[in-house]
Amino acid sequence: MSITLPTQSTMLTSDFIFGVATASFQIEGATQIDNRLPSIWDTFCATPGKVKGADNGDIACDHYHLWEQDIQLIKDLGVDAYRLSIAWPRVMDKNGEANQAGLNFYRQLLKKLKAEGLTVFVTLYHWDLPQHLEDKGGWLNRETAYRFKDYADLVTQELAEWVDSWATFNEPFCAAILGYELGIHAPGLSKPEYGRQAAHHILLAHGLALPVIRKNAPASQVGIVLNMNRSYAASEKAEDQFACLMRDTLDNQFFIEPLMTGQYPQILKTVAPHYFPMILPGDMDIISQPIDFLGMNFYTCNHNAYDADQLFKNVPNAAPVEYTDIGWEIAPHAFTELLVTLNKQYSLPPMYITENGAACADHIIDGEINDDQRVRYLEGHLNAVHQAIEEGVDIRGYFAWSLMDNFEWAEGYSKRFGLTYVDYQTQERTIKRSGHAYRALLNSRKP
Repeated sequence: MSITLPTQSTMLTSDFIFGVATASFQIEGATQIDNRLPSIWDTFCATPGKVKGADNGDIACDHYHLWEQDIQLIKDLGVDAYRLSIAWPRVMDKNGEANQAGLNFYRQLLKKLKAEGLTVFVTLYHWDLPQHLEDKGGWLNRETAYRFKDYADLVTQELAEWVDSWATFNEPFCAAILGYELGIHAPGLSKPEYGRQAAHHILLAHGLALPVIRKNAPASQVGIVLNMNRSYAASEKAEDQFACLMRDTLDNQFFIEPLMTGQYPQILKTVAPHYFPMILPGDMDIISQPIDFLGMNFYTCNHNAYDADQLFKNVPNAAPVEYTDIGWEIAPHAFTELLVTLNKQYSLPPMYITENGAACADHIIDGEINDDQRVRYLEGHLNAVHQAIEEGVDIRGYFAWSLMDNFEWAEGYSKRFGLTYVDYQTQERTIKRSGHAYRALLNSRKP
């Protein structure tokens, strides 16, 4: 199977960046080596019943030791760029001082990536908050935003030389809402008020860090990465249309509107005031500073019916559709609609698709992994990006999630998103059919 795009697509020109992405806690392992501090995900994994199979990140893909092999794997896929994240607990001690052993790991990794000619995208926060900060309230404590600023200052001073693009945060929705409102991610708290206040402090941290990163890394792009699903109403009924509006408002607009316009969705003040965070004077100006790019992570869509208690509830699509192994609907048309709609709603900066991929039930048979569903998924979504560009959205690059199978948060190791299969017993990596198809597409580009 192959992945094809229209031959005239601007995505096939040399200006468009193709890459793969990973995150520190999901692949690195080595959680107790070189003075790394515990993170909220170490604590969450050690809490019975929180992670499927009682899995943890202690070893993961052992990238901390196998990083040179993994860079060769990135090269073998023929991509232009690699997106990774820094583990805050690995590079800074409890007093806010540099942990040079942890920094040296990233320094050698980044140097090698640049030596291999790769464009390097770095995310400063992909959910692994140091546990000692969570003990003081985590993202419910406004002070954590200022500690993030210090962390961003340290890391960009130390590593800016080898980084082309910095993202402050990956998916504030997941960090705040899944972690503090719904309780299904670390730290496992569950109150609506908690989630929205945590989100505000994360967005504040983003804004506080921007001038520091620009000072330390004047040659780099600086932005943030959001995740969004396209929301649909379950029917034409007014109450289901309202449910869809509220889902989009709380999941999507709550995060992009303050960044783009300096305010939270005002409808919440009237309809759901308990979702409105406490804001101090000047916060929104800090949050809404201009960014060089917006990263967008997309996987699926959702369908919503009215619920008197929660305003909306998830319902299945009434039409026959295909789902991935994690139960997410495959809906590339929703991707185009989301991108085009956002472009009409806001004056967007240039965008990168920073994550897009599918969990499939992958198995090695005779040394091969024939993940045909993932190949179809990638083709559909790459063409959805092409269509969005044709309709005027300024998209500069696409990163497949993920370079390799890894620790999938609350799902543990039960779900595989990689273009490369990882045998967790032997740590052997095997490129899947999707990885070969992705490489073939990239090799087909004209200089």
